[in-house]
Amino acid sequence: MRKVADCRDFPSEMNCTLAISGEEEEVVRAASEHAASVHGHADSPELREQVRASLKDDVPQHA
Repeated sequence: MRKVADCRDFPSEMNCTLAISGEEEEVVRAASEHAASVHGHADSPELREQVRASLKDDVPQHA
């Protein structure tokens, strides 16, 4: 099942609205890189585990 990470689940000063969906490992990698480059977090194993724990199942729009 595809997973989704959504910045709207984590309020920030930027009011970021980015959502990333795909296979779990793709989303963890992309969301962690986004958190580091845009939000200033350190891309670390701990961050990747936090991202992984926050993922939700991606429900298809046509379902």
